[in-house]
Formats: sequence, structure tokens, C-alpha cells
Amino acid sequence: MNILILGSGGREHALAWAVKQNPKCDRLIVAPGNAGIATIAECATIDILSGEAVAGFAAENAIDFVIVGPEAPLAAGVADYLRNAGLSVFGPSKEAARLEASKSFTKEICDAARAPTAAYARFTTAEPAKAYIRAQGAPIVVKADGLAAGKGVIVAMTEQEALDAIDDMFGGEFGEAGAEVVIEEFMDGEEASYFILVDGETVLPIGTAQDHKRVGDGDTGPNTGGMGAYSPAPVLTDAIAQKALDEIVVPTMREMARRGTPYQGVLYAGLMIKDGQPRLVEYNCRFGDPECQVLMMRLGAQALDLMMACAQGHLSDIQANWADDHALTVVMASNGYPGAYAKGTVINGLTTLPETSSAYTFHAGTAEKDGAIVATGGRVLNVTARGATLQEARDRAYAMVDQIDWPEGFCRRDIGWRAL
Repeated sequence: MNILILGSGGREHALAWAVKQNPKCDRLIVAPGNAGIATIAECATIDILSGEAVAGFAAENAIDFVIVGPEAPLAAGVADYLRNAGLSVFGPSKEAARLEASKSFTKEICDAARAPTAAYARFTTAEPAKAYIRAQGAPIVVKADGLAAGKGVIVAMTEQEALDAIDDMFGGEFGEAGAEVVIEEFMDGEEASYFILVDGETVLPIGTAQDHKRVGDGDTGPNTGGMGAYSPAPVLTDAIAQKALDEIVVPTMREMARRGTPYQGVLYAGLMIKDGQPRLVEYNCRFGDPECQVLMMRLGAQALDLMMACAQGHLSDIQANWADDHALTVVMASNGYPGAYAKGTVINGLTTLPETSSAYTFHAGTAEKDGAIVATGGRVLNVTARGATLQEARDRAYAMVDQIDWPEGFCRRDIGWRAL
């Protein structure tokens, strides 16, 4: 079958890598892709935010199945357009994707579903928001309501930091995403990610992971899109995972169906766990990045079968088969990230790295220029490895990192420290 994946990051490289291993995949196209993806699939230039453009390309190339990687096309309704055009699509509808595209909407759904989450208030102007912060005190969490590429959440440890965040958001730093702000109670505990496939009716857990959001070792410095991840997440025990399903995920899915907007795709529940009790931090409507990289490393070829069953409403007939192992990914980023960074710096040493089912380097912000691989983004490479233990996976990943010759890049040296 002919498969099209939309996106250009490390998540999409990992999805392409897993899909490519499945014998059902005859032809694989990724739009727009990146330099790493181009070594395993065809890359195409399409406006992935335009359902019409994607549907036209799919018709011209006899595409049988479309996998939507990032959140922006989902929020733009691309999956709806493709379904209406008769295509099989992995990814929720625009209305269902509001679970990620609007923090306010998610809170409303959680209230209706009685799903445990942080206390909150919503604001559309700065002064009432600041008054609320002064009344509540710090620590407190300030969130841009809309999509902000994973950067619209400020965990303010001081009142001044929270007030500054309000000025930034209503001042336009996050564009339209900051037109409305949600202010939440600060939740204490350990955070983990739970990934579930939903076909509108059946709910199928497919894995757990933990990522490292902050830029510096020891989880210090500003938030990023993610500096590394590992799977499984030890804090999400079977009992806590079941509790999260019963009390948070299933009630949310029932409420979405009750409203006439059943959810179909992957649901990523960000959970805060304290004293054995999970509470919802946020929902995302796509695989996390870099969590997808460790999930795909562990799932391999069966990922395609799972996504197809999800898209076709057959999840009740399938299950995820896990090897009893661990995977860990280290993000290599451009110096200066998440602030300003140089583009076009050359990365050497990639050709000698292993490319196996247990060790692979997924590309994010890369391009090929004059025969060399150059960095084009903030997060650039995801150096990923599996092992019988988390320590073994970590040792393998860092051994690969140390072979990469890129003076203009950096990484955290402590990925997995909570679990280890």
C-alpha cells in the first residue's frame, strides 16, 4: 500500500522508520520531510495545512493511508477534509483536536467528565488575570489557550514570573494562541505521558514515556519542546495507568462521543502523579516529540497495523505487543536553543552511527546542503537506543552522541535521571 505521512520533525522520522519496516508498506512519502527522512522515504512539498492540497496529492499518488504527524494540520481540519474525500486517515477531526488546540475546551470537557485535573480560571484580558495571580500566589501555571508549539506553558515559581507571562501572552508573544489565557493551580508530583489509541469506541493503551522539558541538566532552565525521553515510565505502574484510564481517559472519550464528536486517533495524556493518584496536566492529539521516538523504537513494524486498526475502527481486534525492554532518546539542539540560534551549521559523524532496530538517529531540524547535513532548527537530532535495562539504553544512546562532531550543538547529559 501507498502511505503518506505529514510532517517534518523527529516524530515523523520515527513514524516513517517504523512504518517502513512493515511489509504492508509498498511506497512511503513524507511531506515535507527532512534530510534524515529522505534516506528512507520520498519527500514531497505540499501545504500540509491545506486539506485540498493534501487530498489532491493523495489522489495523484494513489495514496491508501494518511498519517497526520503534527498538531497544526489537525487543528486546521485536514483530517476531516481527507475523510470526506474518501481517504483512510490516522488523526482526529478538527472538533476532537480541540482537546489540544484549546486549553479552555479541555477544562470544560474535564469538568463535564469529572476527570481529576488542576483547579483553573480563564481570562481574555490582562488585569483580571493579574489580580487572580496576586490572590492565588505562586507557584502557579500560566497557559496560552491555543497552540504554541509546546512553548505556551509557563510554570511560574514566583508571582512576578507569572505576571510577566501574562504580559507576554496578551502582548502577542504567542500570537493568536495567547488571546485567551488559562491560569492553573500548580500540581506537585512526577509527570509522565500515557499514549492511548481511540477509534471512536475502543480505547487501547499503547505505551508510557517520560520526557525532559527543561533545557538544562537536573531539569533546570527554560521549558523547551523536549530535550529527551525514555519508555516505559516507571512511575506509571499498571495500577496507576488503569486508574488514569478509568477516571480520566474513558470519561473524557465518553463525553466527546456524547457531544457528537467521537475521538479517533492517538490521545496523549500528560499526567501528574502524586501518592498514587494521577491528575490530567493536558491532552495532546498526536504523538509527543520526542516521546514518539522511544515508542516507535519499541513498537517497530506493528505501529502501522495499530494505526490502521485505529483509523478503520477495528481496535477491538488488535493489541500492542511489547518487548520487555527500554528505549531512551537524547535530543541534540543548536547552541542557544530555546532562544536564538544559528542555522546552517554542519553536522559530521552521522554516517558512522548504527542504523538498527535497537539504535537509530532520527532527524528533526536538518537539511542536506552541498552533500553535507546542516542544522535548520532548534531541536536537530534524536539519538535513540534500546536496551534490556534503561541504563543500557542510556549508555548506548550517549555512546552514539559522543560520535557526532557538531561543535555548534549541545545536549543534556542526564536523560533518564529520575528513573535511574
